[in-house]
Parts: sequence; structure tokens; C-alpha cells
Amino acid sequence: MPQMLEPQAGVATGRPWTESQPWRVITSRRETMDTVTLSLEPPEPFEYLPGQFNMLGLPGIGEVPISVSGHTTMVGCVVEHTIRAVGSATRALCAAEPGDMVTVRGPYGTYWPLRDAMGGDVVIVAGGIGLPPLRPAIRQLLAHREWFGRIILLYGARTPSDLLFPVELAGWRSRPGVAVEVTVDAPDNGWRGNVGVVPGLIGRVPFDPARTTAFTVGPEIMMRFTIQALLAAGVPADRVFLSMERNMQCATALCGHCQLGPFLVCRDGPVFCYRPLARWLEVREL
Repeated sequence: MPQMLEPQAGVATGRPWTESQPWRVITSRRETMDTVTLSLEPPEPFEYLPGQFNMLGLPGIGEVPISVSGHTTMVGCVVEHTIRAVGSATRALCAAEPGDMVTVRGPYGTYWPLRDAMGGDVVIVAGGIGLPPLRPAIRQLLAHREWFGRIILLYGARTPSDLLFPVELAGWRSRPGVAVEVTVDAPDNGWRGNVGVVPGLIGRVPFDPARTTAFTVGPEIMMRFTIQALLAAGVPADRVFLSMERNMQCATALCGHCQLGPFLVCRDGPVFCYRPLARWLEVREL
């Protein structure tokens, strides 16, 4: 059987770097008013799997966990991270310019089980900044299109101007056997698409729930309603996967800041199967 996630352009699975290394900023692309994609050049071949994250930082400011949002080989091999400016560290990272150096250690964490999804439909539900952690998985699914049934992407944002990767979304939508539905909470005068929360899109596009694997990333309340809708549609609980976010400071399961019930998100996640996590998701503010 062909190898899923086989190495391509220096990208595979491997042991994380536990010490920070300086990576050069190659490009900085503004996605929205508060979100930037940094293309970073590692000093040596870098290996990761879709869903994993790195700790990005700047000296004297701090470091934060940021999921890998893709890679490109257009100029050497550069690794992309899509960052929303919400605090001092992320604002500083978003302000980085080509030629600047950013500290990186990783990759850390679990990844999307793409191999286990082979042979069935795949439903991907993303809210806001939840699309970047799913982007490498979507690219892998499309690169191996013949190994899967229908691929369905449901994506929601606050406003049309908050939508990420619009050109790529259009390209995905044009692929055979791929359905892309986009919705916004607050439309502007030019918006002609769906309006409402993204879990409401589940059921608008047909899929075989018994043979479906689902991936979801977004605000926790959005993921709760998404999972409820997926389960109500008949998707088995052990075929639903989500990416959790907590206050990660060490990323090596030492500090305990990212504890979620019996789990440490940096070690046991960020990608979890819903079934073992279910009882802990029911505890609000945990």
C-alpha cells in the first residue's frame, strides 16, 4: 500500500527539537487585519505531520504555540505559520519582517489520523483561525485524492473580511469530489454566501456517516456544537477528532499549564479523539 504522509520536500515525522533554533523570516503575508502568515526558513531539514505545532518566539518577549499551516518549496523549503495577533508575543511575531530571526522549537504533539480515514468520506469543520491547523491535512487529502471518498470542508468566520486563504478555498472547491461551504456570522453588503454558525452547515452536503472521519478546529463552543451535530448525523464518536488549545508554556509535559482533566494538551494533543475527551468537554471553563 502506498505510504500516507511519506516524506516530501523534507517534510515527514520526526523527533522535535527541544532547544530553540533561529529561523529566518522569508516572507510575511497579511491574511486579514489581525492575521499574518510567516514563511520561515529552518536551518536544517524540518519534519512535521499535519496537526502538529511549534513554539515560536522572540527574545525578550516570549514564545507561543503555533500550528504549522503549511510549507512551500518555491524558495528552498520554508515552513508556514499563520498567526493571529492577540497578545504581546503574537503581535510581535505578526510584526516580523523578511530577514528577521524567529526562535522555533518543535514540532510537538499529535496529528490528524489521515491514514485511518482512508477509504471513507472526510468532513472538516473549521472556525476562524481553526483553518490553518487543518490546511496541511487538506492538502494531503487532495494530494492523495483517490484514497478517500467525498471531502467536505465547512468553514466559518465572523465576517467576509476575516476569511482566510480565499484563493485556496476557491481552488479546493473546484476539485472533483470536494465540497466547500463557507459561512459568516455578520455579512457585508457584497456577501452572497451562507450566513450563520458553521455547525449549521452540517447536513447540507451529503456524506456517508458510517464511513466518515471528521476533523474540527475552532473556538471550543463551536467545536461542542459541531460534535453534537456530527454525532446526531450518525458519525461514530471514535471517528471524530478535534484540536484543543490550552496555555502551553513548556510544550514538553513538564509545567502542567495545559492540563485538561487527565490529559496534557502538549503531550496528549493537540489532536484528540472525541470519545476519551467527551466527559471533560462537558465541564465548562475546564
